Amino acid sequence: MKVKDIDNITIYIEDLNKTMRFYHETLDLPIVKKSDYMITFQLGKQKLNCSLINDEDNSNNLPSIGSGNLTILVKDPIEVIKAHLENYFIDLIEFSKENKSIKFLDPDQNLIEIISNN
Repeated sequence: MKVKDIDNITIYIEDLNKTMRFYHETLDLPIVKKSDYMITFQLGKQKLNCSLINDEDNSNNLPSIGSGNLTILVKDPIEVIKAHLENYFIDLIEFSKENKSIKFLDPDQNLIEIISNN
């Protein structure tokens, strides 16, 4: 098997509107698709699906809300990203100027790391 790419990643959330505001407005991710139970954002070449868990899906086979961990690569300087997040009152867990990275949580406690290639 020769894997070419990842098409999408799904994380589970509690509130579609909060998630939409966070990923679309705060992180500037374009919305690809929205339904009553899921919203999909474009994340580079990949898509990020943010899905509500309904009662039928809530089994031991599915990940829990807040169990996601995403690393996003950006071209912007890390100081610009830090200032942008602070303007949205995002609490930073970790900021490393040396490693050019920032870690923080989304509204559902999924860990987000942004790493600058700049």
